Amino acid sequence: MAIRPILTVPDPILKQVSKPVEAVTDEVRALMDDMLETMYDAPGIGLAAIQIGVPQRVIVMDLASADQPRAPRYFVNPEILETVEDVLPYEEGCLSVPDFFDTVERPARVRLRYLDYQGQRVEEWADGMFAVCIQHEMDHLEGTLFIDHLSRLKRNYAVSKVKKAKRTAAA
Repeated sequence: MAIRPILTVPDPILKQVSKPVEAVTDEVRALMDDMLETMYDAPGIGLAAIQIGVPQRVIVMDLASADQPRAPRYFVNPEILETVEDVLPYEEGCLSVPDFFDTVERPARVRLRYLDYQGQRVEEWADGMFAVCIQHEMDHLEGTLFIDHLSRLKRNYAVSKVKKAKRTAAA
């Protein structure tokens, strides 16, 4: 396992649409292991493969709180099959937009289909934080960042803030 660099805005790779995975192979599992280690190191609760420069439809997530044992989840080729009308406003952040947070409204509950770490097909309902996080990460697979759901002013501010932090860190 290896910690990989996380791409940040305005890197154009983050706007790419990710390609489906043919099969869950040892290579894909190694990618997921690296993603999980990278996410924990950041620290974060979710990471899409495109965020480390790999345009594949792969997501890792762990929603366990700090006082709970780790509970990693793996999603290969995830699809949303159904959503509810109720929306959940949630303050989101993103490892690709460090130190910027804002509220996004998303469906409060979604029905998913994906392949797990072993390549087994899973269908389940996600609600609350799980629903928010999976939708956020699935947006990455389509080249969409959470700031794309905000006003142009807020989006531009977020990108400027990240660019400034990079310049300051490089100086």
